[in-house]
Amino acid sequence: MPHFLVINGPNLNRLGLREPGVYGSKTLVDLEQDLFSLAEEYGFDMTCFQSNHEGDLIDSIHEAEDQYDGIVINPGAFTHYSYALRDAIASIALPVIEVHISNVHAREDFRHHSVTAPVTEGQIVGLGFFGYQLALLALLDKIGGDLDED
Repeated sequence: MPHFLVINGPNLNRLGLREPGVYGSKTLVDLEQDLFSLAEEYGFDMTCFQSNHEGDLIDSIHEAEDQYDGIVINPGAFTHYSYALRDAIASIALPVIEVHISNVHAREDFRHHSVTAPVTEGQIVGLGFFGYQLALLALLDKIGGDLDED
C-alpha cells in the first residue's frame, strides 16, 4: 500500500486563527482529518508532520526516502528563501509536490517566487485545502497507484 508524507511548514499550525480571510477558518487538524478520509477512500497510508523549524523539516525530508513513496509539502514562508529546504528536496529520489493554500501569485511580490518548486514534480496553488487532495492523488498516479475509489 502506498504511503505518503504530508509536510506543513511554519505557521501552518495556526490555520483557522491566522488570517482567516486568506487561509479560511478550518484548522490543521481539520485538514489532516480530510486527508486521512481521502487516504482511506483511495487505499493509501499517510503520515502528517508540521514544524516551524527549518531543520526539523529538512530532517523529515531526508528520513522520508526510506519510509514513504512521495511527499506533499507546504513549505510556508520557507518557499521563498530556504535553499537548505530546496537542497533537501533535491537530495531525495521521491516525488514531491508543493502545495499552497492561497494563490501566492496574487499576493505580495515576495511570495511570487519559489526556490523549492523547481525541484518538485509540480506546484498547486490557490485551491485551499483541496490542493492537498489533488497533490496526493497526483502522487498516487505518479507511482502507478489505482485512482479508482474502493
